[in-house]
Amino acid sequence: MFDNQTLLITGGTGSFGHTFVPMTLARYRVKKLIVFSRDEMKQWEMAQKFANDERLRFFIGDVRDKDRLYRALDGVDYVVHAAATKIVPTAEYNPFECVKTNINGAMNLIDACIDKGVKGVVALSTDKASSPINLYGATKLASDKLFVAGNSYSGEHGTRFSVVRYGNVMGSRGSVIPFFMSIKDRGVLPITDPRMTRFMISLEQGVELVWHAFEDMVGGEIYVKKIPSMKVTDLARVVAPEAEQEVIGIRPGEKLHEQMISAEDAYYTYEYPEHFKILPTINGWANCKKRIKDGKKVPEGFVYASDNNSEWMSDAELRAWVDANREKIGSI
Repeated sequence: MFDNQTLLITGGTGSFGHTFVPMTLARYRVKKLIVFSRDEMKQWEMAQKFANDERLRFFIGDVRDKDRLYRALDGVDYVVHAAATKIVPTAEYNPFECVKTNINGAMNLIDACIDKGVKGVVALSTDKASSPINLYGATKLASDKLFVAGNSYSGEHGTRFSVVRYGNVMGSRGSVIPFFMSIKDRGVLPITDPRMTRFMISLEQGVELVWHAFEDMVGGEIYVKKIPSMKVTDLARVVAPEAEQEVIGIRPGEKLHEQMISAEDAYYTYEYPEHFKILPTINGWANCKKRIKDGKKVPEGFVYASDNNSEWMSDAELRAWVDANREKIGSI
């Protein structure tokens, strides 16, 4: 669907962008792919990796700046919104800045995409937006609601907005696997709580979910990928089998288990072979057959969380993934 189309990705120099860009350029004959972000050094470094692909463009800007978004979106057909302030402690200590990027930035992008006639937008969300207990999760929940409601605002303009939600991305910059690998030689790994579990998804799976959302969406859906879980203690044992594990206690704003679908969401959630879809509650869209398609409604009280998951990643599976991705873990 992206052949001969122009795409723009906000926050495109982040972990997701470094995987989305090469995968999309390899799969589709896009007219242009614009990386929109505010860090010139990250853009310069990324440009070196794709120096021979004339389809790629780089645009310095911030989602907080609506005027800059209007300029960047000239002629753009589809947008992936990956820009966010996402480190939980950073958001807790800089709440105003987190709100400016994650909420105000979402509003700016929605307005600009509608006014510029963008065909479709997929925004990246997080497990922390489901029953949030920290500021980052609360801002992403607000962002999700804004993008869902954006379909009402677009009206006759026809811009469609949807959201994809997934949990811990294996190997991404700042995540637990590269952190454990960076300190394993010390002989001790900090474990916040031995009961803690996390969903496990690769960046490649995240990109494929975004592609699917663009192909499937009517507007307002939240797509949740079915992925395996793993105990953090097991993860630490695989990464550093010789290291001791020291329990240090849960950090401010941290959940014991990740959750992507709450019991309240279950009333509007449908299951498919490889994902779930939370339908919008506004405008009667939760009963829209075009959005439901061949989905099966989940039972009342259903919760999709990392501790009650039916699928678990084995030590061997994680070890094989680490061995295959060792060179790029934590580098993007």
